[in-house]
This record gives sequence, C-alpha cells and structure tokens, in this order.
Amino acid sequence: MKKLLLLVLILSGGGAFAENGRSGEIVVSFLPSEFSLNPLRSYTSTEAQIYTALYEGLVNFDPATMDPVPAAAQSWTVSPDGKTYTFRIRDEARYRNGDPVTAGDFRSGWLKFLDPEIQAEYSFFYDIIEGARDFRTGKNRDPESVKIRVLSPKRLQVVLEEPATHFLKILCHHSFVPIHPSLLEKASWNLPEEIQSNGPYFIEERGKDFLLLTKNPHYWEKDRLKTDRIRLLFLDDPGETVRRFNNYEIHWVVEGFDLDRVLYKDAIIVNPLFATQYFFFSHAAAPWNDRRVRRALALLLPWEEIRSPDHQFIPAKTLVPPIPQYPEPETIQTRNREEAKKLLKDAGYPDGRGLPPVIFRLPEGGDARRTAALMAAAWKEEGIESTFFSHPYSAYFEALKKNEYTIGSMTWIGDFADPLAFLQMWTSDSNLNDGGYADPVFDGLLKTSMKQSGAERYKTLSEAESLLLSGAEVLPMGHSPAINLIDLHFIDGWYRNPLDIHPFKYLAFAPYRPLPGLIRFEGFAPLTK
Repeated sequence: MKKLLLLVLILSGGGAFAENGRSGEIVVSFLPSEFSLNPLRSYTSTEAQIYTALYEGLVNFDPATMDPVPAAAQSWTVSPDGKTYTFRIRDEARYRNGDPVTAGDFRSGWLKFLDPEIQAEYSFFYDIIEGARDFRTGKNRDPESVKIRVLSPKRLQVVLEEPATHFLKILCHHSFVPIHPSLLEKASWNLPEEIQSNGPYFIEERGKDFLLLTKNPHYWEKDRLKTDRIRLLFLDDPGETVRRFNNYEIHWVVEGFDLDRVLYKDAIIVNPLFATQYFFFSHAAAPWNDRRVRRALALLLPWEEIRSPDHQFIPAKTLVPPIPQYPEPETIQTRNREEAKKLLKDAGYPDGRGLPPVIFRLPEGGDARRTAALMAAAWKEEGIESTFFSHPYSAYFEALKKNEYTIGSMTWIGDFADPLAFLQMWTSDSNLNDGGYADPVFDGLLKTSMKQSGAERYKTLSEAESLLLSGAEVLPMGHSPAINLIDLHFIDGWYRNPLDIHPFKYLAFAPYRPLPGLIRFEGFAPLTK
C-alpha cells in the first residue's frame, strides 16, 4: 500500500496538477535575506526575481531568450537617428486597484529614481537618457532637462544622449517600472495593501518567512496566467528544503538546498550564467586607494592555485564573462614578486613594511572564505597580515556600504547581456560602486562607448575593463553557474537563460506527462488541489 501511494504521488506531482495544466498555487523557495519591495531600493537577484511578479515596465524579458518583448507598452517607434523612442502604453494596463498606468506614472517614477537625495542603486542606468546624468548627480536640478516627455496619458517619449541599440534591453530592468502616485513620497513599502503594483500578481499576504502572491485581476494579460497564486518561502535549512521539494511541497528552489539529498537528479538544473565572482578593494582609506599597492598585492598571489578548477567552478581572469567579439582585456594572471616589491617600494612600503592589516569582509558560507584564506596565506609569507569579518548573507550588502574593510567579495549577475552591465557600476558617480573606485580615464572611456557601436564600442569597453583589472581594483575568481532545483516534467514556462531570471507570469503546472521509465496506469487521473 505504501509503495502504491508513493507511485501515485510521483505520477501526480503530489497533488500538483489540475485540469488543463492550471493549478491553485506554485511554491518557490529562497534563502532568507533582507529585501525591499520598493524598486528604488532594490539590489539583489532575489528582488529582481520577485519583481517579475509585482511590477512591469514598458518591455519585459522573453523568458527563453531574454530579448525585450512588449509589456506595459504595446508598441513603440524609433526616430531615423536612433535617439528618440516613442512608446504607446496599453489602454488596458492597470494597477492592482484598477487605476490606469499612464505615461505620467513612468515619468514621475523615473525622475524619482534619478533624485539625488534618493540615491537609488540603479539610477546610473538612466545615464543613457539625455540630461539624466546631470540631474541625478545634482549638476542640474531642473527635471525638464531630462528628456522624458509625456505626450499624452498613453504616449511616452524618451530621447537618448546617443543612439544605443541596447536601450530596450536596459528597459527590461526593474528600475524602469512605473510608480503609482500614492507611493511616490513613501520612504518604504512594506504593507501588502499599500503596494499598488502593476504586474501580473500582487501581494495578498506577507509573513515572517513567506509572501503569498495572487493574480492581479486588472492585469492586461490576466487570461494568460495559468497559476492563481504563487507562494514564496524564505527557508534557511537546506536539508528541510530538499525534503519538502522531494515531497512536492515546494516546486522550485532558487537557492539554499543540499544537492546530495535530491531524489530526482534531473531536477538539478545547471546552466552557464552571465555572472562573475570577484574580490574588490575599498578606496575609503589609504593605502588601498593607491593603484601601486593594490597591484603589488595582486602580483603576490598564486593565481594558478587560486583560480584552479579545484577552487573555482569556471575559473575567471576577467570581470566580464566571455562574449563573442569582445576583446580580452589586460589582466593579472601570474605571480610576479619582483614587480610587486618594486611597486611597494615606490609607494613607500618597502617589502610591505608599514602596510596595515588587510581587512576582509565576507559573507558567511560559500567559497569566498576559502579563497580569501589562500590570499591571506600568500601575503603572510611577505609579512602582510590579514583579518577576517563574516556576516550573514542577509546583512552582508549593508556591511559593504560602511566601507570598514579593505577587501570585499561579490558575485555579480549582469542585468542585461552586455559588457556595460559589469562596467558601468564602477563609474565614480555610480550608487553601486561600493568600493568607491574613481578614475576619470575609466569614466571617460565609458562615456566614449555610448557614442559607439559594434567592434569599436567593444574595444573601448575592453580598455575600460583593463583599467579595473590591471590596477587590481577587481580580482576576478570564477564565472558562476546558475543552479536551480526544479522538475521541468511538472513545471512549464521556466527556461534556462544566462541571466537566471524567470518571469513568474509564464510559470504553470504542466499538463500530465509521466517521468521517463514510469508507467501510467489506465484510468489514472492526476489529483487537484
């Protein structure tokens, strides 16, 4: 009897399926973390995934290709010079309370992102728009100088500094969503009832370790949604998470699972990710803001060992992951004690004497601590000491903003498939530049690239990356894979992609299909919730 029941549960997905592939609730699990429901304060990949349910910009990611597809905007036109985009917003685009989404909501929300007092993390993405950079940096306080124009309640026009073929890709990012007028002056958004979102789902309930999302009845494409509810769990016990996945109580585990306990190994989905794990220096205090000191320390490291496949899943010597036709930048790949000692002497620290201890600030768990230990051991051989501080993942990013460290660790996932997704954050006026790196030559190269296209643009961006790497501001370690736990026999609408973003609107329970090697009993009908 127990064996038969187990087989029925496997074939039915533990009661997951319903007629025509529709079901009441998909359950998704994340690790606990501090996350904001306000896009102005977004930072993490967890927020980016959650926002695919709550908010919608003019365009969205295609779930398989990550190409931009129409969303709140049903269409757009581009001027012959490639600088002016005019968007037609859908008449049926509405917030959860039924209010229409207007061109004015986009303009006021975008200007809020650009407000220098807000310091929104991703505000530098707007630099592509004419007048945006001067406005967000406080050089020009006139909002009319930012070329975001409302032509009518449903027509929005945007003028770019220069033609940019990647503009629509950037618009897929959640920093370009509209903001409901009731939220413009709120410092934080926490209560479900106050969040007037325009995405396919809204927050019905929020608990200590969960969010319950319900279908937005006013969403313009509500008839396409095949799942009425999505429950997001935030669990910190990898073993318990996998137990619940094996029992079909959780349908997709984004992070925080014990691979050894997964019963159905085909549910472990691994694919290349547009991401890099790296260490970086803080410029908050001398001598770490001295390029000679940073480069010297980097040249003392045993790179063959640190970047070996024994320590890195995919060893990385560059910050930007491999992109066809993108020239390889100058980077540090081998140890060179002779050059390192010369640089330290020139900087006033002969043989490293007088250097303060290197302070590592790292997230708990993962491989960063192991790699940092190899770095510290190499420096100790030269008489340079190191100190370590660790933080829970949920508090780590806030700790980096305090600048009380020498070296931090980060895994960065590109927000769109372009080198700029890894480079623009290092400009001197970027709100994501936690290390405080400032180089006018670097800034100038990125500005120059905005006027270029094709191979010429890639060459300029590669030169900019060379400044980061040869000056040891950034020490790349590995290109991270995306690892998800999801049984694609049971879930439709989830596709492998290099950004590891999976818009919730496409997720649905699959119509019944048996697992390979399992027999379907005659007359068997999947259970429903």
